[in-house]
Amino acid sequence: MKPFYHYMLQYRGVKDKDDPRKRLADWMFNDHDFPKQETDYDELSRYLELNSPFPEALQTFDDVWDDYNN
Repeated sequence: MKPFYHYMLQYRGVKDKDDPRKRLADWMFNDHDFPKQETDYDELSRYLELNSPFPEALQTFDDVWDDYNN
């Protein structure tokens, strides 16, 4: 399974700048400490809980995580 970060890169090109998936992907790309090789939900969720870039980031993560696993 490819890392979640790699999956999220597809959302960086979204034209709607208000799309929360794009916002999360852009933040992940620019956060040099983001665990870019991680595939574990708990590890990623914990990181986001401590470093959430915007209010709906955790909900966005959960929504995208479902797609990532299907």
